[in-house]
Amino acid sequence: MSQTKPIGIFDSGIGGLTVANAVISRLPKEQIIYFGDTVHLPYGDKSKDSINYYALRITRYLLDKGCKAIVIACNTASAAAYRTLVDFFDRETIIVNVVDPLVEAAIKRNARKVGIIGTKLTIESGVYQQQLHTLAPEMEVTALPTPLLAPMIEEGFINNSVSNVVLKEYLHHAMFDGMDALLLACTHYALIKPQIQDLLPGVEIIDTADTTARYLQRQLSEHQLLNTFPQQEEHHFIVSDFTPTFEETTALFFKDAVHLEEDNIWRQQKW
Repeated sequence: MSQTKPIGIFDSGIGGLTVANAVISRLPKEQIIYFGDTVHLPYGDKSKDSINYYALRITRYLLDKGCKAIVIACNTASAAAYRTLVDFFDRETIIVNVVDPLVEAAIKRNARKVGIIGTKLTIESGVYQQQLHTLAPEMEVTALPTPLLAPMIEEGFINNSVSNVVLKEYLHHAMFDGMDALLLACTHYALIKPQIQDLLPGVEIIDTADTTARYLQRQLSEHQLLNTFPQQEEHHFIVSDFTPTFEETTALFFKDAVHLEEDNIWRQQKW
């Protein structure tokens, strides 16, 4: 696999652009191809079998475009489909999820009590809880589904009175009393990290964006796949269902203007 090949990043929608933004900032010589599966948005209320199928099909699509690494920029898909993707594609490419980097960051902090917030499927999967208990059995871990946050963010309710009320209801739950760190187990949540920090002074807030970008950088370096040449190709941002609203909403998640291309792979012959 050539160093100059692109990095494939996918999410159930456009929330994973927070991860894409961090990857581009940390690895400016790399080209990315982003795929947002807006046809099936959101993944949080889909079955595990459905998410596995979506993830397999999207990964094949990105590999056919020559991607040297695949980043699952979605906590729900990472929890449900990472093992399946490794089983199918481990010999073809590097597969990076957003769970392992976040768990690794929490353990490095030596926190005594860690809280986790995310979608219902992510929290109910227990993937974060299980990994933390395995790697740091002395750590107290508590997790709460926060299903209102992602749609709230996509509707633009960020750092205002509405988001403040919703966040207080979640974050001031008694289960979080005395925690040292809070893991934001949804790529959307990086956008409200400052507001969460204001509500939880003294608690370290750890999000998926930069932790995943750092982890990817290390993986590419270990496989000698870091691009050392000036970045020539343009980034591509693709969605399975285009609407002007989606393109407008990208401004919430990505620092630069994004033009979304539509490629509805679900209309094509099934893989």
